[in-house]
Amino acid sequence: MTAMREFSDDNDPPIQPQQDDSPRFGRLLAVLALAILLIVAITVVSEKYLA
Repeated sequence: MTAMREFSDDNDPPIQPQQDDSPRFGRLLAVLALAILLIVAITVVSEKYLA
């Protein structure tokens, strides 16, 4: 009689140390740049219409 295996034994992803940080860093940098551009655009538009 064979022992039953758990499903998690087959589906464990391979461990990749420190390689997952670079895509997140690039995405974070892009979001930060878009946020700064949005703040600059809001400032320019509000100065144009409220001044």
